[in-house]
Amino acid sequence: MNPMPQLEPMLKQLRLSGILDSLEARNRQAIESQIPYTDFLAMLIQDEIARREQRQFAQRLRRAQVMTDKTIERLDLSASVSINHALVAELATCRFVTEHAPILIAGPTGTGKSHLAQALCHCALRAGHDVLFITQAKLMAQLHAARAIDAYDRKLQQLARIDLLAVDDFGLRPMRSAQDEDFHDLIAERYEKRATILTSNLDFDEWGAAFPNKLMGAATLDRLRDGAYRIVLDGESRRKFRTIPDALKPVGAVLKKGSPPAPVRQR
Repeated sequence: MNPMPQLEPMLKQLRLSGILDSLEARNRQAIESQIPYTDFLAMLIQDEIARREQRQFAQRLRRAQVMTDKTIERLDLSASVSINHALVAELATCRFVTEHAPILIAGPTGTGKSHLAQALCHCALRAGHDVLFITQAKLMAQLHAARAIDAYDRKLQQLARIDLLAVDDFGLRPMRSAQDEDFHDLIAERYEKRATILTSNLDFDEWGAAFPNKLMGAATLDRLRDGAYRIVLDGESRRKFRTIPDALKPVGAVLKKGSPPAPVRQR
């Protein structure tokens, strides 16, 4: 008797689609290899766990808003002379997330700050953490919009609970008076409770200039600097013009349309 038709509706009702997807193959494997019932059941349960973990990862990745190709494997920091590669390798273990330690990344445009931040976000996602990668401008816009509909506290708590919050382009646009209060509230809520990454084109000693209220800025940065890992990237921008393949480059001078080639003078 084939048990598949009877099992299929029950597995769907229990939402065990991982078992359903692999049941036929696992059943055939168990028969051919004479696998004990308990081992057969264990394999099916492992298939279900793997499917759920894969689905949960896909959901976390979608919420994180990171670019899928900005991973630690594709990160190239060879152009940065001052980078501490041992520190980057340590941060990739994601211990900083459980330590609730900030990471502050500074450097000129195009040196890989955003890629490094997103690569660490990918590492945290793989470790099972909730992550959000967002620019400072979008973050401030979300908090401002929440105030407009009387949902600021709920939005603030939502952002405060994220395991790893990576804020890109800090200080690219100076904050307005209301924005620096919102940013301070968020950092204060996350202080010593969650991990935060900031990237900026500004040198570390210039970060205070992003706050119109200097006292507010000093209080915010004091929390961010406490126990933080600091990374400085240098070198030239990795963003270059597209190079033209040799096969597409003109040979000699570019001729006007319809004009014959210039004669070669004999000597």
